Amino acid sequence: MQARMNVVKAGAAGYQALLALESYINGSGVPRSTLDLVRLRVSQVNGCAYCVNMHARDAKKAGESDERIWSVAAWREAPFYTDEERASLALAEAATRIADDPAGVPDDVWDAAADYYDEESLAGLVMAIAAINAWNRLNVTVRNPVAAAH
Repeated sequence: MQARMNVVKAGAAGYQALLALESYINGSGVPRSTLDLVRLRVSQVNGCAYCVNMHARDAKKAGESDERIWSVAAWREAPFYTDEERASLALAEAATRIADDPAGVPDDVWDAAADYYDEESLAGLVMAIAAINAWNRLNVTVRNPVAAAH
């Protein structure tokens, strides 16, 4: 597959803005492993092969186990995740599938995440979810091909 356009080049200022957002997110106090899992799971939900590939690799390089990477699509049934990670993944899925629930993000999902994060970290998690959804939409729309393994 070949990309429809080079969105990084054509939208350089927007790309730089998203990178600045990522810098904020990475310093927000949300654990790196949680961010990796959320980015991977949201990318799976959105069918973004480019981001699934990238975030699975990033998680692996950061020391994530194969079992946690492979089973994140079935995190509800898999025994490998903490309650904090489960709350984060539930929030990520609800926010990504916002049109699937008349409540948008249900209170119980929000409250579960809020039990684990202070307001600043929760803002970072919400921003991470919004950012990976934006990245997915960019890559799927322009059909950015999956990067080759190095």
